[in-house]
Parts: sequence; C-alpha cells; structure tokens
Amino acid sequence: MSNSTITLSDNGYLVNELTCYLQKDAVDITLANMQNFEHKYDAYYCAQHYHYQLSLGKLSLLELILYLPAKSSLVDIEAARMAIVKAALIWHKTYLAQHKNNDNMSHDILAFDIQFTEKSEEINKIKINPQQRQSLKRLTHGFGVRYFMEDLVVDMSDSVQQLQVFSWHDWQTILASLHTPCELWRFLNYRLGQLQYSASNHVASFESEVDLITKFLHSLALFTDAITVDNTLIKYEMQDEPNPALVAMMLAYKNKSTTAQMYHQHMAQAAALWSQLSAQMIETLDAEVLDDADKETLGIKRSHWQQQLLDESLFSRHELVRTLYRYPKQGSSLQKEGYVVHQHSYESLGRHYVLIFYGQDFDSQHSKQAIQPNLAKIAQDVASRLPIAELHHVIVLGIDFIDESNDTFIDIDLWIQPVDPMTQRERQLTKQLQRLNQQCKKQTTNNLSAGKDESMRMQLSLNIPARKTKS
Repeated sequence: MSNSTITLSDNGYLVNELTCYLQKDAVDITLANMQNFEHKYDAYYCAQHYHYQLSLGKLSLLELILYLPAKSSLVDIEAARMAIVKAALIWHKTYLAQHKNNDNMSHDILAFDIQFTEKSEEINKIKINPQQRQSLKRLTHGFGVRYFMEDLVVDMSDSVQQLQVFSWHDWQTILASLHTPCELWRFLNYRLGQLQYSASNHVASFESEVDLITKFLHSLALFTDAITVDNTLIKYEMQDEPNPALVAMMLAYKNKSTTAQMYHQHMAQAAALWSQLSAQMIETLDAEVLDDADKETLGIKRSHWQQQLLDESLFSRHELVRTLYRYPKQGSSLQKEGYVVHQHSYESLGRHYVLIFYGQDFDSQHSKQAIQPNLAKIAQDVASRLPIAELHHVIVLGIDFIDESNDTFIDIDLWIQPVDPMTQRERQLTKQLQRLNQQCKKQTTNNLSAGKDESMRMQLSLNIPARKTKS
C-alpha cells in the first residue's frame, strides 16, 4: 500500500452511462458499532448505497470512504481497513436478510476508498462539506483473491449472495477499462466465477484486478451473446451467413493473434463514440418533446430511450458505428438518393435498428424532409412486419452527414418504438413469416441493379404480411 494523490478521475463515460440506470438517489448507510472504531483510530467514515437496474440484472453499489490521519501507521491502516470490510460484510448480510430477493440476476459491490487528513479540523469540514474530500490524498491499495483466502476468509460458495470488494483505484480502473454496462456485468460474473474457483481449489486464480481485467478483455466471453444472436438470426433466416466481422474477431481472440489488440481498440473507440452520439440524440429528443410532455413524462421517456441505446455491447456498438462510417465511402449517386440499412442488435435479439441515411437531393425518396416527420410511422411499420417473436423495440435513426467549414458532423434523429410481446398464435406463425421474408429478400436482390453498393439498399417496408393487431 502507498500514499498517492488522485491519479484517476471519478468521472468517465461509463460512469455517466450508469447514471441513467440509477433507480433512486443514494441512501446514506450506517455501519454497526463504529463509534469505538472512529475513536480508536481517530477516523471518520461515510457510506452511500446506490441501486442500478441494468438490462442484465440489478447492480447494488456500496461506496465507502474511510478518512484516517496522515500520520497513521501501516499497522493501524491495515487493522482499520479490515475492520471496515468486516463491518460492511455484516451490513450486507443484514441487508440481504431484510430484503429477500428471489432474483438471482444481481451483483453487490463494495468500492472502498481510504483518504488521509492532515488535521482533525479537516474531518469536521468533510462532515459539513463532502466536496472537501476532493483535495485529499488517497491510499493506493487492493484486495485481490488472496486477501479473502488468507487474511479475511469469507464464504465464497455459490449458495451465498456475494459482496464483491474493490478498492477505489481498482473500481475506477474497471470502469475505465470495460466501456459498457454490458461488459461491466459480464466481468462481474467472470470475476465471481474466478473467486469461487479459487476458494474451492485453494489456489489464487488471479493476482490483481488489472490482471483479471486484461484476461477478461482478451477472452471469447466478450462475444458469447453476439454469437448467440448471430446464430439465431441465421436460424430465423434474417441473414444468410455468420457476420464476417464477428468471425474475424473471434478467430483473432481465439488464436491470440496480433490483430486482436487492434480489434479491441476499434471496439473501444466505437463504444465511446456511440456513447457520445447517444447523448446527442437524447439531448435533441429533449428539445423536441419538451413542449409536448410534462417534465416527469419527459424524464421517464428520456431514461427509457437512453437505456435502449446504451444497452449495446462492445461488439454491437462496433457494428453500429461501422455502418455509420460506411456512408462517406458510398458513391455520390447513393449519397444524393439516400438509403436504408436494417441492422440488428448483437446484444439483444429483441432490438432492431433501421438506419436511414438522408439523401442530399431535396426531392429524393429518402430526403430528410420526406423521412423526418415519419420516423414514428416507419418504426411502427417495421415493428408490425418483422417476424421475430422476441422483438421488443425498433429503433429508427435518421442520419444526416453535414459538411460545414471543411468539417463533417453527424446529426441523428431518433425514434424508438416499443413492441408488445407476440401472442401464442403469432408465435406459431413466425416460422411461416420467416420463410416469406427469405423469399422476399431473394426477390428484392434480383430486382436490384448490380453493383457493390446496391446491397446497402433496402425497402422501408418489408414485403411480408403485417402482424395482425389484437381485436
């Protein structure tokens, strides 16, 4: 352990993304029997509990800060650290007993920060003004799997809901490295499995959180859900063959080739860009809807729509951004006319995208003037015609590339259409609709003129019977 100034930012785009999943304001937590502890070590602590509802499950985060005198000895620091962790584990056990949850899809996290104060007066300032803590020094420390095997032994069996413990620095490193809520959730699953393996086999499966993050980010676990979606789309005859980009990345990761690092950088860049574009889309939505909805309705709609956009994994964001950046490579005639791309989420089989690239020609079928007022109708039309039983949202993006002062900007209009679950009868008809869809795809392909860019063109309305509405 070592003293250090703040070296990592509390803020990042994954941190910002998580805020839209927050269920309620943070709750101040009181740990049991802490008065004697604070007196013994001349310490002060504060703890807050956050609840997030991610698409894959519930995330419970306990943020805990321990303030110690700068003159504290290493022995006192370690003793105080262990006492706080024990108190947090007791609180967690009590909390679980009081809030029995049958939902196994949840992760409980403790992010533990230790900061130093020079004078006792600083503690009083912190109690009055929590922002004072920003100027304090942090202790660089960590736990790792050995800590809970040797120093503080805890039950790691899968029958017990675990409180995964991280130092502040390690937690910030995780948030900075994993890029999306989906990958954060999968990493927590991955880490929990490593902890349980270590406990059952009495051997440490990793030495540090950084090592484990690196191992996770270079594993095929990143593509598990994308592979499932890809295979299902082929089964449903929504596509003819596996996604070539997915196959290439999987092989690179499996063979640990040098291109794997390049692919990861591309996915990380795409994830950051998608996060920025999503924020811009939601801001535009706010401005457009503000006059037609009260603040409460607007807030609910904003949060729901933002979650749908951010629920995409690294690979899924990569594919969406890759489709966007194909536009500058299209021929001038196609850019003038505009075109439509149907693309599925590789994170959720139930989410489908319609990307409409506005035509530059004012009179074109896909001009912004013709398409923008009808985004909702287009979404409803596609939702009624897609033969996917799992479909729950159709997202329509109206995309405008704007050249201004030698710079190019992307302006995106957004509409998200929720889809009611299919009835049993509709599910029975799904296979028939899938076969019809495949026939129509072949017919459409035959009608298109030859050319490498022609595969980008698709009709707004799929030429298959619409799903019947409930009477």
